Amino acid sequence: MNQPMTETTAIPSVRHTVIVEAPRAHAFEVFTRGLDTWWFRDHHIGKEPLQEAVMEPRAGGRVYERGIHGTECDWGRVLVWEPPARLVVSWQIQHDWGFDPDPAHGSEYEVRFIAETAVRTRVEFEHRHFERHGARGQAMHDAVTKGWAKLLAAYAQIASQA
Repeated sequence: MNQPMTETTAIPSVRHTVIVEAPRAHAFEVFTRGLDTWWFRDHHIGKEPLQEAVMEPRAGGRVYERGIHGTECDWGRVLVWEPPARLVVSWQIQHDWGFDPDPAHGSEYEVRFIAETAVRTRVEFEHRHFERHGARGQAMHDAVTKGWAKLLAAYAQIASQA
C-alpha cells in the first residue's frame, strides 16, 4: 500500500548583502572568529546575560554563547568552513528561543565573501530551510528577518573599521 506523500511548504530565504571596506580574508575573520565583536548583547537564548558569542573555526565547530557566569548554550554547528570564501552554519534555535539538538529541526545560514577589489568585499548572506522548524517555521523566518539586517549592518561597520 502506498503511503500518502506529505508536502512541506517552502518558506522563502532571508537574504541580505552588505559591503565591507576591507579585504576578503579580513571580512571572513571578523564574521567568524570576531563574532563576539558585532553580536548584540541582548540577542541570546541563555538564562544569564551574554558575556561572549563564539564560533569555533572549523567544520563541526560549535556556535554558542557563554553567559556571565560561564554557562554555555549552543546555537548550532559550523557545517562548511571554507576561508576566506564561504561559511555555512546550522541554526538550531527554535521559535521559542530554545536550542534543539537535532539539526534536522533547524534552519541554516550561508555566508559568501566575494572580493570586489583588494580592499572591498561583498558579503552575501542567506538564512534558509525555515520549514525544518516545523509549524513555527514562518514565525522563525519573520523573527530573524529584521534581526539579521541589524546584525549584518553592525558587522559591516566593525569589519570596515580595521
